[in-house]
Amino acid sequence: MTATGSDRTVLVTGCGSGIGRRTARAFAREGWTVYATDLRADLLDPLADECETAELDVTDAERCEAVVERVVRESGGIDCLVNNAGFGVVGAVEDVSADLAREQFDVLVHGPHRLARAAVPHLREAGTGRPDSGRIVNVSSVLGRAAFPGLGTYSAAKFALEGLTDALRLEAGPEIDVVAVEPAWVRTNFEETAMDRMADGERTPAYDDVYDLYERGAALDGGPLAVAPERVAETILRVATVSDPKTRYPVGWVARTIVASRFLPDRVHDRSTWWLAKAGVRLRKWGLI
Repeated sequence: MTATGSDRTVLVTGCGSGIGRRTARAFAREGWTVYATDLRADLLDPLADECETAELDVTDAERCEAVVERVVRESGGIDCLVNNAGFGVVGAVEDVSADLAREQFDVLVHGPHRLARAAVPHLREAGTGRPDSGRIVNVSSVLGRAAFPGLGTYSAAKFALEGLTDALRLEAGPEIDVVAVEPAWVRTNFEETAMDRMADGERTPAYDDVYDLYERGAALDGGPLAVAPERVAETILRVATVSDPKTRYPVGWVARTIVASRFLPDRVHDRSTWWLAKAGVRLRKWGLI
């Protein structure tokens, strides 16, 4: 059983590009009232004809509360919150500064926490007495289930988001379902922007093999192992509309394979992770990407 969107309202963060923009459009096509937000208001212009838009810095608690209050005031409530805003940093754990790691946690973990605190009372009301509950969809990552070389601090933040998702689901149910969507590589500019964050940073020579993975294309944002952002968006929409969602949705066979690999002994998993990472280098060398 699925719910129709004609009387539903969703708040989506990180809509300036990629997954967030596609997600906002996917909900709008289904008749939802969509509030699309981003740190940069100018990036929301392409959505202005389909969605309500708002500038939102998820590290600003007062702004998070104000945006949720606006949604409730204008729409009479909120049915779904999609926490998508985020960024990554390519860098060995030793090379990423504490400030940059803290910034990632502030966006990827504390941002969803701030918005959840503001939205949960209204989502609880939306889910009371209805067969389908209010929804929080946290766009996590398969790297919240299994770490990857060069993305250690990003992975750490996503692991924390997975824990936050689980705790909130236990506490807020059954009126609110809290679900993690877990893509692996997606055809966006994530890798490029993640590398730019460390463009002027120190690179410890001991990690040359780690950086080589990204410089030679192993992260595969645009390669054959990546999924389209539209596929992630459709998964998010499905989570918001099914009557009994699963707790986690890995997106694509690569994501499902990585999740399954966590059942291997740790040393075996480590070797398989490096094999997968280097597969991208080989594919590019052979002209397949």
